[in-house]
Amino acid sequence: MPLVSAAQQGHRGKHGFGVKQYAEFHDVLRPLQHDALPNKNFKEIRAKSATLLWRGRAIVRLGVPGGMSKRNRAEFAKELRKFSQSLARYNADARHGTDTRLGASFSAVHDSFEMLMAMLPRA
Repeated sequence: MPLVSAAQQGHRGKHGFGVKQYAEFHDVLRPLQHDALPNKNFKEIRAKSATLLWRGRAIVRLGVPGGMSKRNRAEFAKELRKFSQSLARYNADARHGTDTRLGASFSAVHDSFEMLMAMLPRA
């Protein structure tokens, strides 16, 4: 597994990553979102799909973090299901979808991940 650069560590801190699975997912997501997608490099988005999916599924397996109120747990679980569904769509589009569909499903993964990040309890 590659070492994390100082820039990645700084970016992680900016986002308040306290959960390993979220940080590892973001390490793959970030360059795709900020470099590949704006440049319409769908070949790269497809090439990294297996790693992104593997790390995304680790987030799903982790489930709802402890220490959340009952109301927040229900909202988080709902968003986690959306995230899981967006990963499934992205997987299908990375394998057989058009670039347009891939771009849309990748963006849905990104947006759902951002929602989860916003809902994570801060240490």
